Order: sequence, then structure tokens, then C-alpha cells
Amino acid sequence: MPKVRKKKKRKPIRYSTITIKITKKQKRSLIRFCNSRKTTPNKLIKKTIRPFLEKYADLEVSVNHENVNQLKLFDQVE
Repeated sequence: MPKVRKKKKRKPIRYSTITIKITKKQKRSLIRFCNSRKTTPNKLIKKTIRPFLEKYADLEVSVNHENVNQLKLFDQVE
């Protein structure tokens, strides 16, 4: 009889919290829009930003901090 293999445990998903500030008028507008579409504000925001998150998921950012004298003040000193 063949051995029965156990299923591997799934790796837990780690979530992060992001906080934004909106005005009372913006909140009221968001709530009304969500009620009319029968969704929640959280789902609406996630659905809206999903294309941006997927598009830039594998983007590698290189930061160059070069000290460049933009005004060329030090070229005159001999």
C-alpha cells in the first residue's frame, strides 16, 4: 500500500497597515459612493490601487547620491 503524504503547510501572508488622512467631506463622499455600489471603503481602495501595485512589484530602484555642485561656485577657486 502506498504511503499517504501530508499536505505542506501554507506560508502565512503578512499584512501591513497603511494610514491615510481624509477630510470629513471626503469621508462622507467615500461612504456614500460605497453604499451606492454595495461595497466597503477598504475593498474600494484596494481595488483602485491594485493596478499600480502589480505594475511596480518587480521594479528595482537604484538611488544615486552624487555630490554635484550645481552652481559651480567652487570652480573659480584656485
